Amino acid sequence: MRMVDLIEKKRNGFSHTKEEIDFIIEGYSNGEIPEYQMSAWAMAIFFQDMNEEERADLTNAMVQSGDVIDLSDIEGVKVDKHSTGGVGDTTTLVLAPLVASVGVPVAKMSGRGLGHTGGTIDKLESIPGFNVEITNQQFIDLVNKNKAAVIGQTQNLTPADKKLYGLRDVTATVNSIPLIASSIMSKKIASGADAIVLDVKTGAGAFMKELDESKELAKAMVKIGNDLGRKTSAVISDMSQPLGFAIGNALEVKEAVETLQGNGPKDLTDLCLELGSHMVVLAGKADTLDEAKQMLEEVIQNGKALEHFKVFAESQGGDASVIEDVEKLPKASNIVEVTAETDGYVSGIVADQIGTAAMMLGAGRATKTSEIDLAVGLELRKKIGDKVSKGDSLATIHANTDQIDDIKSKILQSFTISEDSVEAQPLIYDVIS
Repeated sequence: MRMVDLIEKKRNGFSHTKEEIDFIIEGYSNGEIPEYQMSAWAMAIFFQDMNEEERADLTNAMVQSGDVIDLSDIEGVKVDKHSTGGVGDTTTLVLAPLVASVGVPVAKMSGRGLGHTGGTIDKLESIPGFNVEITNQQFIDLVNKNKAAVIGQTQNLTPADKKLYGLRDVTATVNSIPLIASSIMSKKIASGADAIVLDVKTGAGAFMKELDESKELAKAMVKIGNDLGRKTSAVISDMSQPLGFAIGNALEVKEAVETLQGNGPKDLTDLCLELGSHMVVLAGKADTLDEAKQMLEEVIQNGKALEHFKVFAESQGGDASVIEDVEKLPKASNIVEVTAETDGYVSGIVADQIGTAAMMLGAGRATKTSEIDLAVGLELRKKIGDKVSKGDSLATIHANTDQIDDIKSKILQSFTISEDSVEAQPLIYDVIS
């Protein structure tokens, strides 16, 4: 085979065989296929798309390019959850102990985040002593014992995807459904889960801004997962405004605790119950979503879910007392209110600009080498549809600096206040299974 012939084949709209895709991914991974040819191939896919079989073959080729985690020693159906990103996405912090408390094993492999806030690992490290640097055997043992554990991602997980993603980022080929879907699903499948629930965001603060694009991506990922032997479903949820109220690492841990106590924001609670119900059904612990939701609501009400969070944190070296008393979590030294300048109703919140404001405070990383401040971030005081009067707090800034004028301006610019009342977008648009 010659790469130039395969580029031409895809450029002309023909489909690749599994052997051709394996040849491309293996050759690119070991350096035999140069980046200029891989760039041309990615652009050909961007314009010509891939069929369902090609998408599954591409995903599997990237899975096989590196380590594949073996979780067969963990009892039961291992269910993973993946979100396509957003602002204030605290769902994993809630879902891991919540779903584990009804007997579903959650073996979570997570990374550190670039962008608005840290990744799941950064957020959990707001709990003093929490440690993700554990061996694979310790990880397996903890999931068997407690039904939940989190470990850092191995460096050799889907290396072909990492290399291809870096190339797509500089060749204007990121926004391609087959390339996005295979990238996400290769990491999930290599991580060893038996079943996968996808939270596909849509709206201004999401990677996919339009609902039709979000549905297309969700369908592509669900099809890939099922074709490769993983029970997969997707929930398409709103990210036209931040989820919940907290944006920032320790602040999100606090909000997760409140949610597990039954006192969390309605949108965050509702989405976690929806995603969690799908996880419980895919794991075979309930026959219907209604039955699963009832199980999850019960463990919130009786305190079992919160207790599971304590056990989960303590088993990985964390100080579980901060879950009983969230005031022990890292705190910022400067608390400032951002107040409304007019009366009316909140008709819009630019979610990604709110996220950028949190990153400017130090809650997230602008680059891989950026330091995260676990204490800083934002708490929204109003959401779309809320009535406001001049002087009401729109958001609270938690900062470790006095230089926040630009951040206050960015937050104010992110809120649109109108004379007429408006309704927020639906939280959940569709379910793909």
